[in-house]
Amino acid sequence: MSITVEEKNRLMKEFATKEGDTGSPEVQVAILTSRITALTEHFKTHKKDNHSRRGLLMMVAQRRKLLDYTRRNDEARYQDLIKRLGIRR
Repeated sequence: MSITVEEKNRLMKEFATKEGDTGSPEVQVAILTSRITALTEHFKTHKKDNHSRRGLLMMVAQRRKLLDYTRRNDEARYQDLIKRLGIRR
């Protein structure tokens, strides 16, 4: 249910705000979104896996906090991020 190192590096390069950026909200949200998507696919076949479901809910909450932070500090960055990730309307 985790993402590969290659996928993580690709996301870091794509969403980084500067060279070597691994901790900006954009990168963190992109990685969390990838992990959430992978877990969502996992639950289509393993409906009763409640232990992993708790982890999914924690990841969704963490992503929500990061998105709220980004929205509070820079609305344009927030709008760009959700459009690039395809989350929200």
